[in-house]
Amino acid sequence: MNTSKNDVIPMIRQASDDLVQGASQASESTQEYARQALDKAENRLRQLRGNVDPVVDMLASKAQKMAQHSLDLASEARVRAEQSLKRAAGVTTRYVAEQPVRSILMAAGVGAGVALLVAAARQRSRNRPKTRY
Repeated sequence: MNTSKNDVIPMIRQASDDLVQGASQASESTQEYARQALDKAENRLRQLRGNVDPVVDMLASKAQKMAQHSLDLASEARVRAEQSLKRAAGVTTRYVAEQPVRSILMAAGVGAGVALLVAAARQRSRNRPKTRY
């Protein structure tokens, strides 16, 4: 096989063109594959975000409802406590008006009991050995 210089140059050019074309096709194929992978990842991210946003909204809504329910319960408890204190004050006022002497004696007894408890607490604190830290 005897080939001349003139025959080899077109063959080298053809091989070079084929190599460039193959490399170009490989590059385009890789870019297309990368685009598809990115599109899939982006779609999956959108799906996940679409799934997460409603869950977050639902949890926030439930938390808000629970907070409102707690506030309502606290308000009802306050109203009941006020009513109970008003009833107790009314009963006490009526009892004092109906039984003034007995009320004074009871108040004096309670006052004396409190005074004894305070005195005993003070005595106990005086008798404790002092410790240094």
